[in-house]
Amino acid sequence: MDPTTRRQFIGSAAMLTGAGLVRAEESVPLAPPDKQPEKLEVEEPSGKKAGWAIVGLGQLALEEIMPAFAGCKHSKPVALVSGHPDKALKVAKAHGIAEDAIYDYENFDRIAEDERIDIVYIVLPNSMHAEFTIRALKAGKHVLCEKPMAVTVAEAEAMEKAARDSGKKLGIAYRLHYEPMNRQVMEWCRSKRFGKVKAFNSGNCQNVEAPNIRLSRKLGGGPVGDVGVYSINAARYVLNEEPLEVTAYASKPDDDPRFREVPESVSFVMRYPSGAVASCLCSFGTAESRYYRAHCEKGVIEMDPAFSYRGLRLFTSSRETEDAKAPMELTEVIIEAVNHFTVEMDGFSSAVLDDAEVITPAALGIADMKIVTAITRSIESGNSVKVAD
Repeated sequence: MDPTTRRQFIGSAAMLTGAGLVRAEESVPLAPPDKQPEKLEVEEPSGKKAGWAIVGLGQLALEEIMPAFAGCKHSKPVALVSGHPDKALKVAKAHGIAEDAIYDYENFDRIAEDERIDIVYIVLPNSMHAEFTIRALKAGKHVLCEKPMAVTVAEAEAMEKAARDSGKKLGIAYRLHYEPMNRQVMEWCRSKRFGKVKAFNSGNCQNVEAPNIRLSRKLGGGPVGDVGVYSINAARYVLNEEPLEVTAYASKPDDDPRFREVPESVSFVMRYPSGAVASCLCSFGTAESRYYRAHCEKGVIEMDPAFSYRGLRLFTSSRETEDAKAPMELTEVIIEAVNHFTVEMDGFSSAVLDDAEVITPAALGIADMKIVTAITRSIESGNSVKVAD
């Protein structure tokens, strides 16, 4: 009962009781009316759901992606691809997937004959993204590929070409583009809610224990592509421009065998045409820290944590008046949380089912790969490196 309705009800009950017509306790209905309440929302049928094949059953797939299907309205898991048949069979049984929809990496191309599959989700080590994305596209399936898109710009461009040639959609799994707090930040920055954005800084750090594919150079590991790409991508939707050049530094301690193939930490600065600067840190050897700040003319937008799967928090600091001497007011912006993978998969499914634009297209992944490449070259040369057009 809404507050207005409740006040009206109390007023009527008091009037009747005062006139001696009915006792107060008798004025309270004990059973609901037969008629359905007008404000009760009844969920509509979700219609057709796109069938998804999950390629790679590692931690991300098992702990986040597979459970997220339970909340999906437009997506359902229909197939699995894994090099571990026993594990795949257990997962299939848990999620109602048919045994004949379990594939391995050798017979992967047979998915072309499986009409249950509309979309393939690539959740493999970075070094395998290009191969299996291209094979899935050639099999006539749409693809959502985890980030980073690939290991090299050439691989990423080959993936985009395969999508064009096949006429199928290719998206990169930048889940935060579907997350409502980050989407609010995007809108504020585009509309200059707090004035022009002057600078951006970010950190995405964690402590990775060995063994882990993220620590292998052969598998495309390293902190920049794995966690640094979050800062790179966030800088784009905060500043709404592409960097001109990058200066980067890497730390690779001799006394920690985890980092004999990839750096422990990488810090990098990106310079933009507007004069804005983005300074970022990514690490596999520190305590967890995942944040970004947009420093604007009239305030600060901050997310901390910004990149985690859950528990995100959004803050703004600004003055209530134009008085430059007035204190800055810190405000936490409360927006209802969502399951990032549920909204991401449903968003991609909707693009496929409705033949609409993908909001995280291959072009976004290629742009990030060009920046990652410039960071690598800057570390190797010790100089600033221009980002390729």
